[in-house]
Amino acid sequence: MVCRHCGSVRTVSNGSSRGHRQWRCRACGRSFRSTTGTAVAHLKTPTEEVARTLLVVMRRGSLRAAEELTGHKYETIGQWLRRAGRQAEALTAVLVHDLPLSEVEVDEFWSFVRKKGALRPTP
Repeated sequence: MVCRHCGSVRTVSNGSSRGHRQWRCRACGRSFRSTTGTAVAHLKTPTEEVARTLLVVMRRGSLRAAEELTGHKYETIGQWLRRAGRQAEALTAVLVHDLPLSEVEVDEFWSFVRKKGALRPTP
């Protein structure tokens, strides 16, 4: 694992928290999780649930539909979409690698995120 802070490869496993592996860098001494610097960093909702919800948004084409199907609030889903937009490259890698999505589905997802980019920004 490469340190998210200094880029060193001198890292060691340091347990886990909330299902995410933690690491400590021997070069800079800082700790980080596997999600540090990603769109799902610091979220209490499991990564798989966020991904499933965003896929519902993409496939149904509506935040309201995703709200009804998943039980997550409209505003929360909107925040996840904004986070996804800020971390587009990293999230694309996760969508392609960890979920069985085709390139077309990933393109549809990002088209939807761009279209919904007019969502009110969080304060």
